[in-house]
Amino acid sequence: MGRAEDRRARQRGGHRAAPRGRRSSRAVSPSGPAGPTGPGRRRARPGKTGKTGIRRFFTWKKILGTFLGLCLLGIGGFILLYLLVPVPEGNAAATQQSNVYKYSDGKVLARDGEVNRELVDLANVPKGVQRTFVAAENKTFYQDNGVDLKGTARGVFNTLSGKGAQGGSTITQQYVKNYYLSQEQTVTRKLKELVISLKVDRQMSKDDILAGYINTSYYGRGAYGIQAAAQAYYRVDADELTVEQGAYLAALLQAPSQYDWAAASETGKKLVKYRWNYVLDNMVEEGWLNASERQDMTFPVPQAPQGAPGMEGQTGYLVDAANAELARQLVAQEAAENQEEALALVKRGGWTMTLNIDKKKQDELEQAAKDQLISKLDPEKRKVDGNIQPGAVSVDPKTGKVVAMYGGEDYVKHYRNNATRRDYQPASTFKPVILAAALEEAAETQDGEPITANTVYDGDSKHQVMDNGKKVGFAPPNEDDVDYGDVTVQTAMNKSINAVFAQMGVDVGMDNVMEVADQLGMDTEGMQAVPAQTLGSMGASPLEMAGIYATLDNHGKKVTPAILASAEHKDTVVELPDPVGEQVISREAADTVTSVLTGVVDDGTARKSVRENPARQGQQVAGKTGTSDFGRSAWFTGYTPDLVTSVGLFGEDAKTGGQVNMAGATGTLPGKGRVNGGGFPAQIWAAYTFGVMDEVTEFDLDTTQGAAVKPSYTPTTPTIEPTTESPTSEPPTSAPPTSESPTRTPTQTPSQTPTQTPTQTPTTEPPTSTPTDGTTPENPLFPNDDQ
Repeated sequence: MGRAEDRRARQRGGHRAAPRGRRSSRAVSPSGPAGPTGPGRRRARPGKTGKTGIRRFFTWKKILGTFLGLCLLGIGGFILLYLLVPVPEGNAAATQQSNVYKYSDGKVLARDGEVNRELVDLANVPKGVQRTFVAAENKTFYQDNGVDLKGTARGVFNTLSGKGAQGGSTITQQYVKNYYLSQEQTVTRKLKELVISLKVDRQMSKDDILAGYINTSYYGRGAYGIQAAAQAYYRVDADELTVEQGAYLAALLQAPSQYDWAAASETGKKLVKYRWNYVLDNMVEEGWLNASERQDMTFPVPQAPQGAPGMEGQTGYLVDAANAELARQLVAQEAAENQEEALALVKRGGWTMTLNIDKKKQDELEQAAKDQLISKLDPEKRKVDGNIQPGAVSVDPKTGKVVAMYGGEDYVKHYRNNATRRDYQPASTFKPVILAAALEEAAETQDGEPITANTVYDGDSKHQVMDNGKKVGFAPPNEDDVDYGDVTVQTAMNKSINAVFAQMGVDVGMDNVMEVADQLGMDTEGMQAVPAQTLGSMGASPLEMAGIYATLDNHGKKVTPAILASAEHKDTVVELPDPVGEQVISREAADTVTSVLTGVVDDGTARKSVRENPARQGQQVAGKTGTSDFGRSAWFTGYTPDLVTSVGLFGEDAKTGGQVNMAGATGTLPGKGRVNGGGFPAQIWAAYTFGVMDEVTEFDLDTTQGAAVKPSYTPTTPTIEPTTESPTSEPPTSAPPTSESPTRTPTQTPSQTPTQTPTQTPTTEPPTSTPTDGTTPENPLFPNDDQ
């Protein structure tokens, strides 16, 4: 053995290399025979121990094998499913049925089941319009096999990751869902949709699939199919649609109700415009539209909607309200994915719905609106009269049933339901919510005095609202800029003094105010908790305000107004929630607000129309007037122990649908006066309420402040009348008002009332920055009601 080999042998522990081709049966080291601990025994390398524990079961080979096995099993299962699931007979057009709507006594109100659909051949739809739908929904439509696995997987991932329910459906899949299947959201239905889509794509041409899709889809306004949609939105046939109009209809399919231009919120309008642009940009990207043509296109605003035949008068409003409520329940019970799918499911027919509407009360409400308002309007002589839109809702506070609803003069003439619209400000009808929050939260003034009906506040116009000694930058004027000096909360409610409730809102904490508003039934989503909300600057509907006041009337137990009594479809009965819920504010807080609101009727802004009404016969009434900025809305929401009714008037331009002053650009009718809540709204309310009243009742109130609370502090009111300049007043004799709430504790008896009130109406125009609730000139249409 050479030296190199000898050296290597020594390095291996003294072993001498065995000759090639044979292996020594025993290795001998220079130090002796190799033993258990001898240098000749080869030691295991560190980390090379045997596989133990969980690693023995999860190797990469086993994981890969399991994965491949599952894939094969899934493929095999899908092949079996493909073989077993046939393409069913189409049911969308063949199984349409009527919906039957009944009054609470079982008498039929309406039948509405004839589907507004007219099938058209694809050849009668302009090529550019056809492509808008492909650009909007499925750019790969002409290349795919009917399904989009990537899109489906992406939709599932987005849904599971919390980005909202999202689908990856192709046009073929949506057509299959519309025509062959139901709208239910189940795994079984989705698997069937996938299989049937693959088969339909093989059996039908792309043009036939596209024609089926645009003819079976729901576009809103009761329109199924592109022909009905073209008529509903643009008053043209499908073959006359432009690319711009087609792009709007294609964009509309994503959310028909939200994107309907006539009913959409500002956000909804922005969203549909964004999607309209998205559709056209996709067409340019696909080479279906010239870029220069695209540049010249403008958004095609749809025409105002029209009511469906047979839905004249109040019928259409009631039917739509019932459909919307049923759709919300179907979504809540996961029978449909969203409101749009649920409405489509409802309008497919086969439903029997019994409404809570009491026919006698419904007729009385319609008659009251006609006698007190509609008969006095003459749009031909006074164009502004055509801008007045009334709406009202009447609720039983003990059951939550909507017993009557007035949506407008005629559903066919004015499609939108004024009773459920929430795009106008409730104005001063929000003030009771602020007081309810103060009482519920046991709030105190800036000086630590408990807020009650008798707490004294500075009622001067443009009083600087303070928060812990700091100005919050909010100083709203009172109606006509009148200074009231020191007043009690009761007087402030009676006279609807903005300055008092602005300060009270900050005292309570606007977060607390909005929380209580939400508990009482106001939809506060997206609302900012800022002092300006104390003026009722948010949007609300008569239905919503009726629910809030019904909760107060029901001693603080939540009332969610319900128009549906029952809904059945074949053998299925939809379970409806109880309209009366849990206690959301204390009984004492709710009852104290009620007691204060009796003063508004007996000694405040509603006294002329309600207190002095001969049909009242001693009936106790609580309520609040409200008039929004620029006379765009006027309200009276009032209640007896057994009935709550909210009446609103809304200024809507008869041509554009935009919000306008009901009395014209000047805010007054020539030589007559301004709009206010104690006029038409209170008159309609009184005529209806006292007309259906069976007996005279009194409130059963649990409050230490009693019913019809009288101010216990007598403020000294201004003696100098407002002028055309900024109104002035002599300071109260007791103490001058300051920029903070007065801290004086009332010392006089409840029987005493303010001894002086402003005696002259200012000649200036009403303030244009705040809701108005003050004195107005006598006016046959809008009479003096607010003082």
